[in-house]
Amino acid sequence: MEVAAGLPAVTHEHPFGPDWEVFKVVGKVFLLVTEVPGEPIVVLKAEPEHSEALRQERDTVTPGYHMNKEHWITLHGGAGVTEAFVGDLVRNSYELVVETLPQGRRPVRSGRRHRPD
Repeated sequence: MEVAAGLPAVTHEHPFGPDWEVFKVVGKVFLLVTEVPGEPIVVLKAEPEHSEALRQERDTVTPGYHMNKEHWITLHGGAGVTEAFVGDLVRNSYELVVETLPQGRRPVRSGRRHRPD
């Protein structure tokens, strides 16, 4: 998760134990990484209409594991899951969370989101 670690004001924590990697921006979660019965998964924030489209287009995208199913997605490994695709999802999740922060606490100006196909 080098992409996440390289974004401004990101912290990397293990609040749910060593098996859960949690990435936050200014204290707000935007990315979780863990394994579910031996399968690595990545849980990210996404716009509801975008997450629905991704779930319909890709078998590797499902509703957010242990998260609000409307606003979070889970990414499983498989065909078409490239580093570029994951990186775009991570940046998009980060930007969605940054947009919810008060202006004075935002580490970056909100810009155009990276919307992976």
